[in-house]
Amino acid sequence: MRENRGVTVRIHIQDGTPPYEQVRAQIAEQARSGELPVGYRLPTVRGLAETLGLAANTVAKAYRALEADGVIETRGRNGTVIAAAGSAAEREVAAAAQVFAERARRLGVGEEAAVAAVRDALRAVHRA
Repeated sequence: MRENRGVTVRIHIQDGTPPYEQVRAQIAEQARSGELPVGYRLPTVRGLAETLGLAANTVAKAYRALEADGVIETRGRNGTVIAAAGSAAEREVAAAAQVFAERARRLGVGEEAAVAAVRDALRAVHRA
């Protein structure tokens, strides 16, 4: 078990969960909880890999997944930082809503029926 200053990541080899997934999940949870605030600069891929005793590709894979999820932003030479999760999530939902609205219009589905379909889908997902 090794830790990095600021970001706390523990790799449990005996866990059976791939190390990149452990890194991804722990950083994501720390970002969601506010333990890592928006704008917090993460260690470099190489730096975190050395600290954790992992291959740089393993940490890079975790960072790519975190970036795809909107948890982190890579800013080139300015490093990798915790993203504003709310705004990233809101942008993604707005984009999905736009695609849905356009498709509903093409299919000839009215506004009330489209909104009802979204409500039904949300209820089904939140009950699961």
